[in-house]
Amino acid sequence: MSGQAAVTVYSSSSYKFGVKTEAVAKDQSPEARLQRFKQKYADEGTRRTVEGVLLVSERNTPHVLLIQVSDAETEKRGMQRSTNSGTFHLPGGRLRPGEDEMECLKRKLVKQLAPAEPTLKPNWRVGECVAQFWRPNFDGQLYPYLPPHVTRPKEVKKLFVVPLPEKGFFEVAKHHALVAVPLFELFDNAAKFGPVLAGIPAALSRLRLTLMSGAGKPLAPQMSLGKLGRAVLGGEGATTGRGGNDEWVDEQAALELYGE
Repeated sequence: MSGQAAVTVYSSSSYKFGVKTEAVAKDQSPEARLQRFKQKYADEGTRRTVEGVLLVSERNTPHVLLIQVSDAETEKRGMQRSTNSGTFHLPGGRLRPGEDEMECLKRKLVKQLAPAEPTLKPNWRVGECVAQFWRPNFDGQLYPYLPPHVTRPKEVKKLFVVPLPEKGFFEVAKHHALVAVPLFELFDNAAKFGPVLAGIPAALSRLRLTLMSGAGKPLAPQMSLGKLGRAVLGGEGATTGRGGNDEWVDEQAALELYGE
């Protein structure tokens, strides 16, 4: 379709995955996390955050790369539990005062996904902004619009597409996993993933995605949904596996390509 921005999506088999040192938790409880949020707002005003939408192809289907935090680490960081958006999140984070959005996202991608070996670090390219959300209050509710009665939102979150190179190396922190989730599992699934992640399929519909095979050739423009599910690409957070008959057990099944 003319006018659509094009994004090339490479097979997950084109990438290698590993684990790096454990991430340092800033908060030890939900209360401490909320208190830090309020203090930052009092000192700096509206929190500005950016997150990256990274895509890979699995079985002729586009998947979004999410960072999954183990239940123990979720509690340690004061995040929401298991089936909520606190367990799964996009790479990214908060801007420093005066920091450029794209430079912040590149900094966060290096911290959260880049290998410790400097020569293996990807050359991140940040594409267009595909979604924006507002947090009116100090709670977990985010909206894809600013309610008219809100003049001072507590947070503004922007999502940027980050086109991946044809090949690359990724590492996630200990107690984390890098998970590839198909668009159809995210769609209209705010109960499990939260409104931001559930809104990604609609946000990406304005783009023209070209899926590439592991051999670097374009795939047929169709989706083979079949018995598909989430794929755990790297880290130590894989809790389910693939059956011996090479079929997906259910939508929760995970294809573990790397783990400690």
